[in-house]
Amino acid sequence: CFALEQLPNIGPSLAGNLRLIGVRHPVELRGRDPFALYQSLCVKTGRRQDPCVLDTFMAATDFMRGAEPAPWWHYTAQRKAVYGPV
Repeated sequence: CFALEQLPNIGPSLAGNLRLIGVRHPVELRGRDPFALYQSLCVKTGRRQDPCVLDTFMAATDFMRGAEPAPWWHYTAQRKAVYGPV
């Protein structure tokens, strides 16, 4: 088991955001919906988060499903196509 900060693209700030919404360990991201994580964070903080946070959650959940690590910005086009403006 490793720490959230050891995931690609996840630094101390985003790890703190994940902990804020109840994700303590990387394995807990398996099978999670990145958009639901993003929405939970927006609700928990009481403000709209930057869409790049969703890109990063997409990258992290994809990585935990077995994908190769990729920079979060590789998910921007996919996020826009799937979720539209957030």
